Amino acid sequence: MTESLERIAVIDIGKTNAKVVIVDARTGAEVAVRKTANIVLAGPPYPHFDTERLWVFILDTLGEFAVDPGFDAVSITTHGASAALLDDKGALALPVLDYEHAYPDEVNCAYDLIRPDFKESFSPRLTGGLNLGAQLHFQRGRFPQEFARVSTILTYPQYWAFRLTGIAANEKTSLGCHTDLWLPFEDKYSALVDRLEIADKMAPIRSAFDILGDIHPEIARRIGLSKQVPVYCGIHDSNASLLPHLVGFGLPCTVVSTGTWVICFAPGGQPEKLDSERDTLANVDAYGTAVPSARYMGGREWEIATKELAAVTAEAEWAAVADVVLNERMLLPSSVTATGPFPHMKGRWHLEPEKAAERRAAASLCQALMTVTCLDMIESKGPIIVEGPFAANRVFVAALHSLTRRDVYVSTSQTGTSSGAALLAGIRPLCPPRFVDETIPGLDRYAATWRKLIASEMDQ
Repeated sequence: MTESLERIAVIDIGKTNAKVVIVDARTGAEVAVRKTANIVLAGPPYPHFDTERLWVFILDTLGEFAVDPGFDAVSITTHGASAALLDDKGALALPVLDYEHAYPDEVNCAYDLIRPDFKESFSPRLTGGLNLGAQLHFQRGRFPQEFARVSTILTYPQYWAFRLTGIAANEKTSLGCHTDLWLPFEDKYSALVDRLEIADKMAPIRSAFDILGDIHPEIARRIGLSKQVPVYCGIHDSNASLLPHLVGFGLPCTVVSTGTWVICFAPGGQPEKLDSERDTLANVDAYGTAVPSARYMGGREWEIATKELAAVTAEAEWAAVADVVLNERMLLPSSVTATGPFPHMKGRWHLEPEKAAERRAAASLCQALMTVTCLDMIESKGPIIVEGPFAANRVFVAALHSLTRRDVYVSTSQTGTSSGAALLAGIRPLCPPRFVDETIPGLDRYAATWRKLIASEMDQ
């Protein structure tokens, strides 16, 4: 960290919300936050992110923060499974496609014939556009005239860096995020890039830690900057969450990044037991190293299970756990199908509880059991660090501690992705994680029943 860096502005675009956060470079504290919804427009030509609305939000917020509290650098983190296709003027040749958009069967079948084998890419076949290669295949096939205008393809964090600096780059954490475009253990593009005839369109690969350049003078004037402000290349959001713990805990460790997705990382692990049918994969960390991972749409599952419930305090939910465990009231996976370790199951209640506190407690236990399943699949080792919204869920983290019998810590950062992105600028956050010492009696029996019911349904 240079002496001049006191505050880092982090542009943090998640699938549900987008934020601009100011991180204090000396303490790691988040001293200012502004947030907006990440809106998907229905079309035409297909469902896509409202990037212009996000751009206005980013500039307006940077302009506000330039006055107070001020910032000395910009870093960027975004969700994966997205790319920006630019024409030769630097404008979007096609809108940034929403990765949840589903394609016709004939498009999917044609893509299956050209995508690389899982044993090479460690990228499982996912739904819609969760494989970025599938998006590019869809756009290239269905919009040939527009695709012919594409001059440069950028991974999503780097698109925003490009808009700020005018400098085009790609970066490995986003390329290695189940795109089918990257071979994580060989550290190079897959054959799909040539099959899609886009090799000459891919922007140069830069390190997440690189400074791409200063904010463009015209943009600096618009937001009221009176000095040059460097922009860092940027990082995929789950890998931003992983980075502080790689720095703080070393290897081996396990990181559970929670949000719309729950993504479990096993740094230092090996790929031999990864299963393409159960949403395990290899991510790539900020240093370019392959990391065995497993995931499921935990935040979305939680929302589905709890959205219509009456408000319940955390204390009431904790008090309800004992009755839920004793009577084996449980939620079975998966409310969001076609993802996660049980992609073909349809979620349902077993001995459905009536009270809101009990339903929330059972939903929290289901999330913990799904997470432990993911950890087992990737043979994770070492202490477990939970970051993101579930870190504040007392039932969830106590259940993890009880079920794994391993040290569990929860991040005290308000936004782990933002803190991780700020690390690219050289800061070292001083927000020590909190050790979890609570356990839930009787949970082993409860977990055994949960697994038995799942096995029974999968055998049918």
